[in-house]
Amino acid sequence: MAPQPEIIIAAFEQSGIIPVFYHEDADVCCEVLQACYDGGLRVFEFTSRGANAQQNFARLRELKQAKMPDLYLGIGTIKNATDAATYTELGADFIVCPVTDPETGAYCRSRQILWIPGCMTPTEVSVAEKQQAKLVKLFPGNVLGPGYVKAIKPLFPQMKFMPTGGVEPTHISMNAWFDAGVVCVGMGSNLLSKSMIDSRDWASLKDKIMQTIAFLGPKP
Repeated sequence: MAPQPEIIIAAFEQSGIIPVFYHEDADVCCEVLQACYDGGLRVFEFTSRGANAQQNFARLRELKQAKMPDLYLGIGTIKNATDAATYTELGADFIVCPVTDPETGAYCRSRQILWIPGCMTPTEVSVAEKQQAKLVKLFPGNVLGPGYVKAIKPLFPQMKFMPTGGVEPTHISMNAWFDAGVVCVGMGSNLLSKSMIDSRDWASLKDKIMQTIAFLGPKP
């Protein structure tokens, strides 16, 4: 059984940064997960975007169980309840969606697994809230921007927000988002550099992750 949603949300807030990644090569996936873990991150979103997604997720789950007992490993790019069920059976700790699909929300509630729906409009945030979501993914973040968060937060005072897409691993970018009121940010290729991955430079990737975490400052 997955950890309680409240525990995962607390881990998201503590981490501040959620790496988002997919690669066809399972060994590369494992190395990236290891670099993120060694760099200090304790949450990781693998995305279901390719032919090898399920088998690669299973490999990551094995690595987590063997070496990373305090890591929360979830699955992203889930658009329906069937796929959510598949990855729940594979051991996902949380489900992240690019859309707000009520059936997926209902399934996740039935299994007591954290559901993080993707929202772009106030209407979608409202639908997510009615489906008892506590944390929503604002996507695409590069289109919405920090100003959007400031505008809608008063409408949804109990909702927590996580932008994904367009967040950069810089002091300026991250300060803008967190000052707007987000609790964490999702980052893909801006954090998990393609050049480092292609060159298998895992030490530099770890260093980049540590540097990006440092931008957030000390946690309470």
